[in-house]
Amino acid sequence: MDIHPDLRQVEFLIGRWVGRGSGFYPTIEPFEYLEEATYQPAPGKPHLEYRQRTRNAFTGEPLHSEAGYLRAIGPGRLELVIAQPTGVVEVHTGGLDGTHLHFRAVAVVCSPTAVEVTDVERHLEVLGDELSYRLSLAVPGRGLTPHLEARLHRR
Repeated sequence: MDIHPDLRQVEFLIGRWVGRGSGFYPTIEPFEYLEEATYQPAPGKPHLEYRQRTRNAFTGEPLHSEAGYLRAIGPGRLELVIAQPTGVVEVHTGGLDGTHLHFRAVAVVCSPTAVEVTDVERHLEVLGDELSYRLSLAVPGRGLTPHLEARLHRR
């Protein structure tokens, strides 16, 4: 695979990942979901294209999707930009420690009709062919609170 040299540090993330997750938040009923995520290099560019889709674990009904870019901006330094069809856009800075990626939003922008989100934090870790992640988010009146956890396997 021909990838930009700056992406060598996150090459372990490239591929298609499939698995199961759990969602929870103080204001909603807990739920389980199935997920597919892909991280693909853009030819000659120092970024990975990211796409994610989830379905209800019991009915198969579509739940959420998002797309964006993971940008390598220097050794151990990353940026993540994500857009969601719910009207939320996240811009993150982050770092890399081995195969653990940590991102914290520097900006969250919501369309006029979106549910207001004020902060997001994402942790991803790859061990062999397993990717696990945790996502926390904040809404007005509530600080960062755990929301999603999943384990995905490389396909």
